[in-house]
Amino acid sequence: MTEENVILVNENDEQIGLMPKLEAHEKAVLHRAFSVFVLNDKNQLMLQQRAHHKYHSPMLWTNTCCSHQRESETNLEAGNRRLMEEMGFETPLKELFHFIYKAPFDNGLTEHELDHVMIGNYNEAPLINSDEVESWKWMDIEAVKEDILIHPEIYTVWFKIIFDKFYHYLEAHKI
Repeated sequence: MTEENVILVNENDEQIGLMPKLEAHEKAVLHRAFSVFVLNDKNQLMLQQRAHHKYHSPMLWTNTCCSHQRESETNLEAGNRRLMEEMGFETPLKELFHFIYKAPFDNGLTEHELDHVMIGNYNEAPLINSDEVESWKWMDIEAVKEDILIHPEIYTVWFKIIFDKFYHYLEAHKI
């Protein structure tokens, strides 16, 4: 299987090229990405635990799903594609905001992403893809916020950054 490319962008989210995903993470090049947060009717967030064999951040907890858009794919198309690939379900998604962050990993790779954050609603159990996901759980938003402070080591680097932005967005917009 050939490695997927990521879409290189400038700070205005304008495409400036393509690069293999691993190379982009080795060189810390800014690229387009997305993060999906799925809530249920009890305002609980669906978290996934990354599969144990992932090349970075294995067994760490993170948002419902995240990945990179493919060339000519819209943000929402990408979010829906990856939600189905990782978690095995579809639900309407809405893009909330985007921002740029840079986060180094312990293994020398770096995420440098212009991240499009999306939200959806779902109340059932997912059908997880064990190639991508080790486990999953529902967790109250406030409990996630507290647990990140108490146990930051069990969460992905990017999730801690993105969750903070997501949490403040929910507060400001009363979602």
